[in-house]
Amino acid sequence: MSTFYEKNHQQYFDCTVGIDPSAFLEPLTRVLKPQATILDIGCGSGRDLLWFATRGFHPTGFEQAPNLARLAREHANCPVIEGNFYRYNFSNLQFSALAFVGSLVHLPKEDLSAILRSTCRALVPRGLILITMKEGNGTSISSDGRVFTLWSREDIEQIFETNNLYILDFSRQISKLRPNDVWLGYVLRLNNGA
Repeated sequence: MSTFYEKNHQQYFDCTVGIDPSAFLEPLTRVLKPQATILDIGCGSGRDLLWFATRGFHPTGFEQAPNLARLAREHANCPVIEGNFYRYNFSNLQFSALAFVGSLVHLPKEDLSAILRSTCRALVPRGLILITMKEGNGTSISSDGRVFTLWSREDIEQIFETNNLYILDFSRQISKLRPNDVWLGYVLRLNNGA
């Protein structure tokens, strides 16, 4: 799927950069300490990086598509790590929070636990996670051929519980791009120590 975003980087940037992300980012920032560090995994256009930075946080992006990473750096003036979250060693990083805003929507259900365990290595003890996923059953295919994995609350919350992730906040929002899409938003705390 990364080849889609690499090939269509400018179109994706133009389509997403202007959306106001306040409604889905504020639940995380309400529980973060001032000037906290945030790793925005799948940062796309850099829209959320800029939003976090203008509110006094210290965000870093993580993006697989090199052309999108470049656009995100230019837009947000923030560092962006280029890498594949399936293979990247997150244990070398340390952040107060991770943000997955729509970045796990193409992930097969059976891969979510492993990706959460791997990426959570970048968190400080009892660090926070923001995650948004599309609601539904099975998968959906967009007009451009992208396949999206859909989640019920029951299924995704079971995976959170299995991975010691405690739900602090939940929201359900209609997509600003596609009114038929509903996003499940969670702020989670990793229960892993002090």
